[in-house]
Amino acid sequence: MFSAKKIGRFIEKEKIDIVHAHVARDYLAASIAVRMVNNARLVLTRHVVFPMKPFHRFALKNVDAAIAVSPPVREQLERIFPSYKVHTIPNGIDVAEDLAAAKSRLNDEFRGFHKIPMESPLIVSLGELKPLKGQRDLVLAANEILKVLPDAHFVVAGKDNSIDKRFRRELRRLVRVFGHEDRFTWLDWLDDIKPLIAAADLFVSPSHSESFGLAMLDSMALGTPVIATETDGAKLLIVDDNALIPIKDPIAMADKICWFLKHRPELYILAERQRSNARQSYGLAEMVDETVALYNEILTY
Repeated sequence: MFSAKKIGRFIEKEKIDIVHAHVARDYLAASIAVRMVNNARLVLTRHVVFPMKPFHRFALKNVDAAIAVSPPVREQLERIFPSYKVHTIPNGIDVAEDLAAAKSRLNDEFRGFHKIPMESPLIVSLGELKPLKGQRDLVLAANEILKVLPDAHFVVAGKDNSIDKRFRRELRRLVRVFGHEDRFTWLDWLDDIKPLIAAADLFVSPSHSESFGLAMLDSMALGTPVIATETDGAKLLIVDDNALIPIKDPIAMADKICWFLKHRPELYILAERQRSNARQSYGLAEMVDETVALYNEILTY
């Protein structure tokens, strides 16, 4: 309530027309803040596919528009809000050509800084460290991959935001039991993910649930090929079924990674196809234009 009152006073002082909340914990504060002001409108974006709570149907009755980043997310939002208030606007990213041109330099810098051999096949994953994100499956798959590609290297990037950091310790203990500590690099928060993605031969999303997959889209835009588990978000972004793997199946994951890394021409074709799809369907300008159009629409009510 204290935060909501401060936000409300700020909205009124600055004569703000629209408040746009993106994180679930901010929805209620934003809703209360907007109720304090006569003319402000409330927009929220839902980035995850998990259902909202039933009480949101009443607590967020003053929402003017709810944005879903994918069709599965839209289905969940329509259980809370009237369908006319729900809009689908996919995330957008910068797919400028200069990002691809800088890939070689970023690759050299990243591998050099982290002492990863330039010739080693590099498999990377990015996401919060928690069981739902599937990093345990990737570690299990890595144990099989290294039997076939003993010079492969893995980067697992992401923070364990739990209090006791138990899952992170579990992952590292599992790697140690397998005897692959020298084949894994662990990174926490990254201010800029482009060097990580540029250095990768293959980006892997092992998640058990994904509503959109912004890290996958970033990889595709930079020309790094992506394989992923068959989550809603991955199936939305990845048009090539050969790049999809069953959820919670480390053996299938290992087989797919090994196949692509042993068939480099197919890997390059996949990368170019995915980059083209990212450029055509998920540009930043398109997302901005659609969002601005929605703002203008709700301001005319």
